[in-house]
Amino acid sequence: MSSDSSKVTAGRLRRDAYLYVRQSTMYQVIHNTESTRRQYDLKGRAVALGWQPSQVHVIDVDQGSSGASAADRAGFQQLVAEVSLGRAGIVLGLECSRLARDSADWQQLIKICAINGTLICDEDGLYDPADPNDRLLLGVKGQLSEFELHYLQARMRGGLLAKAARGELALRLPAGLCYDAAGNVTLDPDSGVRAAVTRLFTEFEATGSASGVVKAFAAAQLTFPARDHTGPRAGELYWKPLRLDQVLDILHNPRYAGAFVYGRSRSRPKVDGSVALTKLPREQWILFKDAHPGYISWVQYEENLQRLRDNAYANGQDRSKSPPREGPALLQGLVVCGVCGSRMTVRYHVRQTKLVPEYVCIFRGM
Repeated sequence: MSSDSSKVTAGRLRRDAYLYVRQSTMYQVIHNTESTRRQYDLKGRAVALGWQPSQVHVIDVDQGSSGASAADRAGFQQLVAEVSLGRAGIVLGLECSRLARDSADWQQLIKICAINGTLICDEDGLYDPADPNDRLLLGVKGQLSEFELHYLQARMRGGLLAKAARGELALRLPAGLCYDAAGNVTLDPDSGVRAAVTRLFTEFEATGSASGVVKAFAAAQLTFPARDHTGPRAGELYWKPLRLDQVLDILHNPRYAGAFVYGRSRSRPKVDGSVALTKLPREQWILFKDAHPGYISWVQYEENLQRLRDNAYANGQDRSKSPPREGPALLQGLVVCGVCGSRMTVRYHVRQTKLVPEYVCIFRGM
């Protein structure tokens, strides 16, 4: 392995030095000040190696961002761009985990540095990615960093699951429910909020569909409550028009039936940095019924779900029935097209002040 003095060449000194600073969360940025100070102190290491202070650029826009992926880290992407353009003579970071927790991102940076003759420096030493021995050591450090992230996540998830298994895990509550001073789940103390949630379930029972609830709220010029969960207005109540997806979420949420539930879905990271959610069957949930006050009973919750399923069947090719609708047609939701097999809809015509039904295939005009 070559010495530091032989690695720091005149050609590299003519290019700039880039110091990358990152903490995983804003809590760490505020409270783990010693780690932040040590990272900024690496600027002195670059100066000691021969770079002028004016040549050292600090990239710290990723403060509070996880290193698990480079997709949402503008600072890391800027760093890679500077190296790719041949502007960087050296890249500095307190440790490789500050630069990347993902082996793919780390190996990409190493490869680009090797191609462009850029050094990598951390608290332990100086490395030339073009040197096989240095590159091997950097690769091992990257793998250890990625495994450390997995270990930390597994340990935190274990604690969450243990609390959830006892029904003690504090989760974000939907509109209409909140925590009291003792940390217990209770109905929202605002009477207007409680009235709005109760009205939603009443309208669903009356109309039989989620879209019917939205129409009923719109016809009565009613809005629905919501609270900010983060930011300077956390906990602040505001009102907005009711949406169909919001109604469906509420009707599917067991917490309105007074149940504690955890693990209804599983998240999986995608290549582009986004997260894919997969709904899990009820057998895999952590579920405690009658855990806290609710707006409906568990029986009513199950009936609402069954009604939603019936509505879904009514809109599918394999439906066996449709929910009851208004109008005098006796075969509404029952008659099917003899040509395509699709459920037929009903249109009414007024004849001598009476409504006369006409059954029409919904695909006839397509």
